Amino acid sequence: MYFNKAIIIGNLTRDPELRSLPSGIQVCTLAVATNRVWKDKNGARQESTDYHNVVVFARQAETAAQFLRKGASVMVEGRMQTRSWDAPDGSKKYRTEIVADRIQFGPRPAGAPGASAPSATPSAPKETNDVPPMDTIDYPEGDVNTDDIPF
Repeated sequence: MYFNKAIIIGNLTRDPELRSLPSGIQVCTLAVATNRVWKDKNGARQESTDYHNVVVFARQAETAAQFLRKGASVMVEGRMQTRSWDAPDGSKKYRTEIVADRIQFGPRPAGAPGASAPSATPSAPKETNDVPPMDTIDYPEGDVNTDDIPF
């Protein structure tokens, strides 16, 4: 059995580009950045950023192009696909991308169009949406004995 599934949550690195195929189907291309933070074995904080090419088709492509902008938070669920083509210089080019089955928009900034403005009338206290700092893995200092692992 084979399984090809990709799920990423990140921010757009540029505005979406909407195009049409000759058949009339809409295609939207996105570039999404994901970050990873960890502590190395010396306790130093490390960061890494990965960039992902995403392709969206049909009605979802139109919606993504309409509502998403550079910096927007997005969750993409789909499959990995590598395509190839011949470049004008005669070389073979390859591109690996996520073909999206589903896109979910993240929270919108307060000043963005379509974002709800705070009401002037007092209401019930709102819950704070403070995100706690990301947990990191503290690696053990010494060597790990494989005989101590229970499986």
